[in-house]
Amino acid sequence: MYGVSPQAYDRAITVFSPDGRLFQVEYAKEAVKRGATAIGITCKEGVALVAFKSIHSNLVITDSLRKIFEVDEHICVTASGLIADARRLVEMARVDSQKHRITYNESPSVDTITRGVCDLMQVYTQYGGIRPFGVSLLIAGVDSDGPKLFEAEPSGAMTAYKADSIGIHKKEVDEILEKKHDDKLTLDEAIHIAVLALRSTQEEKLVAENMEIAYVTTKGRKCITLPDKDIAKYLK
Repeated sequence: MYGVSPQAYDRAITVFSPDGRLFQVEYAKEAVKRGATAIGITCKEGVALVAFKSIHSNLVITDSLRKIFEVDEHICVTASGLIADARRLVEMARVDSQKHRITYNESPSVDTITRGVCDLMQVYTQYGGIRPFGVSLLIAGVDSDGPKLFEAEPSGAMTAYKADSIGIHKKEVDEILEKKHDDKLTLDEAIHIAVLALRSTQEEKLVAENMEIAYVTTKGRKCITLPDKDIAKYLK
């Protein structure tokens, strides 16, 4: 009887290795670990997303690099990994959100949108001829149950967090968030903590042009993306 080559498990998304691993899903997670860092943090006043944009050339028009996307007026998303994959998932989430509004005449919950995204990501780990999405998402929003933050992984796993990060410096950023996060934080304080965590782990200097900040408040339930001049204030 001939042994099975390790490459057989390495190449096929539908084949488990003898120790129960799906290598292609793990490789997708590695793509996320190489992506720019993004942070989500909840507080009593809402939820905020802070993302770093890696600008590889002075010739790049920074506004063309987007890391935070609005799904619905009360839900926004940031990503780390293959941003092209993220855009596909965001488009699907936007369609699901509009379908929900038309069908039920109400805005969708953050859980509902996240579950739809994770279901699609999970399907892409089951069939041959396709590859997993090489991206993780932080999905943030405010609904009738208050501020919410979820991480959607390439495997389709869906996890709720009070504060979380994705990308290359996840471990270091999470350690800072665990020390600094408090349920009594104001939104302004929460953003300051996220910026501090990002600054503490980034090799590049943080400027308004290579950052994005967005938040959703419990009162307005509107996704607000900060302009460069407001981002610069947090960097001071």
